[in-house]
Amino acid sequence: MTGRYSLILILICLFAGQAFSQPDNTSKKVDALLAKMTLEEKIGQLNQYNGDWAATGPVTDDLRDKMKLISEGKIGSMLNINGVEKTRAFQEAAMKSRLKIPLLFGQDVIHGYHVTFPIPLAEAASWDMEAIEKSARVAAREAASGGIHWTFAPMVDIARDPRWGRVMEGAGEDPYLGSHIARARVRGFQGKGLGDLEAVMACAKHFAAYGAAIGGRDYNSVDMSLRTLWEFYLPPFKAALDAGVSTFMTSFNDLNGTPATANNYLMRDILKDKWKFKGFVVSDWGSVGEMIKHGYVKDNAEAAEAALNSGTDMDMESSSYVNHLARLVKEKKVSQENIDDAVRRILRKKFEMGLFDDPFRYSNADREKKTLNHPDHLEASRDMARKSIVLLKNERNILPLSKDLKSIALIGPLAKAEKDMKGFWTVELGQKNDVVTLHSGMQKQAGKTSLLYAEGCAINDTSKAGFAEALKVAASADVIVMAMGEAHDMTGEAKSKANIHLPGVQEELIKAVMATGKPVVVLLMSGRPMVFNWTADNVPAILYTWWLGSEGGNAIADVLFGKYNPAGKLPMTFPRSEGQIPIYYNYLNTGRPSMGDNDLFYRSAYIDLPNTPQYNFGHGLSYTSFKYSNLKLSKDSMGTRDKITVTFDLQNTGKYTGEEVVQLYIRDLVSQPVRPVKELKDFRKLSLKPGESRTLTFTLDASKLAFYNDELKQITQEGEFKLMIGSSSKDIRLDKSFFLTK
Repeated sequence: MTGRYSLILILICLFAGQAFSQPDNTSKKVDALLAKMTLEEKIGQLNQYNGDWAATGPVTDDLRDKMKLISEGKIGSMLNINGVEKTRAFQEAAMKSRLKIPLLFGQDVIHGYHVTFPIPLAEAASWDMEAIEKSARVAAREAASGGIHWTFAPMVDIARDPRWGRVMEGAGEDPYLGSHIARARVRGFQGKGLGDLEAVMACAKHFAAYGAAIGGRDYNSVDMSLRTLWEFYLPPFKAALDAGVSTFMTSFNDLNGTPATANNYLMRDILKDKWKFKGFVVSDWGSVGEMIKHGYVKDNAEAAEAALNSGTDMDMESSSYVNHLARLVKEKKVSQENIDDAVRRILRKKFEMGLFDDPFRYSNADREKKTLNHPDHLEASRDMARKSIVLLKNERNILPLSKDLKSIALIGPLAKAEKDMKGFWTVELGQKNDVVTLHSGMQKQAGKTSLLYAEGCAINDTSKAGFAEALKVAASADVIVMAMGEAHDMTGEAKSKANIHLPGVQEELIKAVMATGKPVVVLLMSGRPMVFNWTADNVPAILYTWWLGSEGGNAIADVLFGKYNPAGKLPMTFPRSEGQIPIYYNYLNTGRPSMGDNDLFYRSAYIDLPNTPQYNFGHGLSYTSFKYSNLKLSKDSMGTRDKITVTFDLQNTGKYTGEEVVQLYIRDLVSQPVRPVKELKDFRKLSLKPGESRTLTFTLDASKLAFYNDELKQITQEGEFKLMIGSSSKDIRLDKSFFLTK
């Protein structure tokens, strides 16, 4: 009996081994279909067009009948087509083509689809990976119910310059935090896996280094060392890839003189060779053709040749591929092998999405109706919004607001804002999507407290005509809450700004209201770090509330009235002036590091500005307080194959239950090449009740001490390291040294 079972087991293992050694079934299907395709049909799969509405870039001059082109198999993907009715109509056209290859529908689902969530930079301030993943999960569920297969998110660009408009789409300045967020958002969008009816394909963008555009000017050149590229700008992309991201998008910029859309080093050497990426790469809007204006190629034919040969698989909106690739193949300037590789990558995703089994499986009107604006989605948006709010300042414990107040004055141009509360990069579906304004949210929770209101000024006003009414309202109130900040279209793509101060006369209004002597709380709504020095220095209570989405008003009211204790931490450094930019916490020391703002020679700064930022990376307060103590290391030194266990105690020493984001930084004290003064290497978010203590444990291994040398090899070097644990990059509570040995 035993021998018989052994034989069966051997046969099972043998057949299993044969199965794993064979090409997977999807690959067989792709190859079979590829063998039937003409060159023109293959090129059609590499071509993506926008619908005739809701353009998110400059529309090409070529506005031929897209339905006819689809039925001829000359379009492989469409973007900006929303809703089951529209997607079904376009997919029906694809089913008239000879091979009936279904379309992929893409959309910029950046921070929600129907229910809008906080902008991604705000979500990054939560440092809450579970909540961020859930946000992307809800967005994917709604988008998929509307016939969308693919989102052009997450944007994982590291950004150190708040003048750059697209900071709002990313996770801020730190590669470690950014990598964690990249993984969370990919997991959220892709859910249980491609083919699940609640999942969409994610897209890591913009590959690469777009966030380092010179001067923070959108679409501008990027010039950096390859070590900086690998050390700071590539890690979030690798994290997204490791999380299984389906697609990558090229960036508009050139990197060291070569446009990213034709950058062989980025897409062939790194992405497809070294990293073994199996998905496909799409250009950004028109970026293939825009290489002509870069001065890199002379015409669209050369652009198509350069982009395809360098690894850009799909051309978004430039028509360069569909108009020129066939001739380029015949002229042997583009190989059939490269064409087939690009088509194979795209077809594989269509098979994985289940579109060949049922091209209309995502276009179900009943599912769309049941999914959009679901109460659970609204609650998830509200929870994410609360977690995104950062308490910058709270002198005299003005917050949370007392329930015994007789009246509150709500003043400011954003008090009743709807579109501005949603922020930039929202999906316009042409359907009613209620936004909870701040005024509405506060009214619901004010109870017996009277809520007074005055606009005071418009967002970008130069007039002070509304000040008198605002001051009259302020004089009648016990506490004044001021809703200030940017309009929704002041930060985003093509929204770079040289002046990132509070717009218009808003800070003048704050000064006037502060002169009443009443307690003042300022709420700052924006898509980027702003400069507001007078407010930061003089207003006792400040909340940075970003653009929070559909449930923003409810979420802010939750924080103001103490229903939720804010726990957000800044994912970007806030400068005192544009003159300090770029400014970030993980800088390299100079030979004359700052010894104080009054030192003549040891400053490494400007003589007319303090050396420090207004608010540091990782900063964020709570209504309660936390005590850090009893830092212990399991040993004082470790080898490259060892680990050090770090433990310490955290206690809530205040009166409120609260969450703390504990941050662990290291510094390599002597290194060649030199290392930053601080590097985030771990963090933990936890909630503690008043008086509650908990012992936390972190583990350090050599991977957290490794870095790239000038040969782009990851190495470690022996020597002394400083371990720092605290509440922000500046607020270090505990520190200790340890050594790395052979």
